[in-house]
Amino acid sequence: MDIIPAPSPNFNERHVPPDLIVLHYTGMATGQGALDRLRDPEAKVSSHYLVEEDGRIFSLVAEERRAWHAGVSFWKGETDVNGRSIGIEIVNPGHDLGYRPFPEAQIAAVIDLIADIRTRWMVTDARIVGHSDVAPSRKIDPGELFPWRRLAEAGHGLWVEPPPAPGPALAEGEEGAGVFALQAGLTRLGYDCAPSGRFDAGTATIVSAFQRHWRPEKVDGVADGETRARLIALLRAAA
Repeated sequence: MDIIPAPSPNFNERHVPPDLIVLHYTGMATGQGALDRLRDPEAKVSSHYLVEEDGRIFSLVAEERRAWHAGVSFWKGETDVNGRSIGIEIVNPGHDLGYRPFPEAQIAAVIDLIADIRTRWMVTDARIVGHSDVAPSRKIDPGELFPWRRLAEAGHGLWVEPPPAPGPALAEGEEGAGVFALQAGLTRLGYDCAPSGRFDAGTATIVSAFQRHWRPEKVDGVADGETRARLIALLRAAA
């Protein structure tokens, strides 16, 4: 695997070893434009790696350093996600500029890169997530077209296919023990979803983020039986 050096000045020191991988899409018109921005000291953003659509991998920040890719974020109680994660930017114009499927060469390169990173750091499958998972109120990348199942089949990340589970849906405005259990499960998985028993707008946003990663065929913020079944199966797989 060839990695092209493209150093960015946008980093600082870590205080703990990385144990989380966060995947992003660039959301810009071109990969070169994204690479330039991630290396611009005025932009104050960066990532450890950028993966182009043709499979080229650029190294911007050393893994031992804290890159600035996640922003205000949260996963499993950790609010300094940058401080303990490795960020991978994946070139794609994103939802605002013509979101499209990720090419095979690009996904193969992402898989190889993650495999390589995991030879150096202890990153469990449950800690390979998307930007939308750690910042659901702000971000929707890498989005519902990202092939999380393919990644998991290659040995990286969680994926489940539970049996069909029809049942009453939980949606915004509802209250009760079912909502409390849903929020508790999302929190246990990693999301910032402290149980209140009230299905508010914030809960709907987090359910959408969950669906975008683990049920991409239905991203509507409604926790139907299928969505809840996947959550339960994922919690078992992550245990």
